[in-house]
Amino acid sequence: MVWDTRGRGKVALRSGEGLRNGRTSPVRRSPRPPVTAHALSGGAALWSAERMRLAFSTLGVPGLPVPDVVRLAAGSGFHGVELRAHPEEPVHPGLPPAARAEVAGACAAAGIDVLAVAGYARVAEPGADEPVLTEVRALLELARDLGAGYVRVFPGGGDADPAEADATAVRRLSALAPAAAGLGVRLLLETHDSHGTGAAAARVLTRVNHTATGALWDVMHTWRGGEDPEESHRLLAPYLGYVQVKDIGSAEDTTPLVPGEGVLPLAEVVEVLSRANWDGWLCWEYEKRWYPEVPELPAALPAVRDHLLRLLTAAA
Repeated sequence: MVWDTRGRGKVALRSGEGLRNGRTSPVRRSPRPPVTAHALSGGAALWSAERMRLAFSTLGVPGLPVPDVVRLAAGSGFHGVELRAHPEEPVHPGLPPAARAEVAGACAAAGIDVLAVAGYARVAEPGADEPVLTEVRALLELARDLGAGYVRVFPGGGDADPAEADATAVRRLSALAPAAAGLGVRLLLETHDSHGTGAAAARVLTRVNHTATGALWDVMHTWRGGEDPEESHRLLAPYLGYVQVKDIGSAEDTTPLVPGEGVLPLAEVVEVLSRANWDGWLCWEYEKRWYPEVPELPAALPAVRDHLLRLLTAAA
């Protein structure tokens, strides 16, 4: 398995191939035209859409069956999906081989990439290493079977001394990196909780120093941590897997909003990425699972896509 050095992870799964001897075989998707802004620009080609690709997280559609997720992505003009891996979701590490093949096949048949498996392992959490390592290995194998390029993990250092939390995360990620590389999956530490800034995540990843590990840039947490997008990008660029974008009302009110209605500097994020000629993924994260009172995501997805395309066009 060869890494795509432009940030798109490993090769995905090919339609029609399932599990062989209990494992999915590597599959390539057929090329497809990029999303364009025809409706927004009178048919003009959209330069940035050919460079950055759009996904959304299933955190915004909790419990939605995978075939419905795939139809939603394809019908809304998205290239891929980040699949939340949790026992309450259709996709989780306990999924049997045949079900994994069905998920991979449904996505591949529709031309939708499985961008990532979003797990909940906490690599900086105090305690014994082995339960965490076991949890992450299961996520890596799930990602391999689904054709996902990435696995998301949280820091989860809690109230531990920062130096101790760093050391714990470095030790565990270093132990997991060879397995990730062998499976063709990249293990991403999200800017979140105890390591919410680019500076904090980079402290860990610099010490791990392995190409099978990297950073998932959640722009809300770095912004709330006091970093501007240019600084976050400078710190995370050597490790960047993909970028989670969202919008919120304020630093204190993180209720999800559709893009452009809140305060997060999304235009600046896209501008910084564009100036760096970055051609990876923007993943829209809408935390419907944690805020059940907010409007449903499916009705909002076309507006989400259009807003992101306008930002990409403006940054081109």
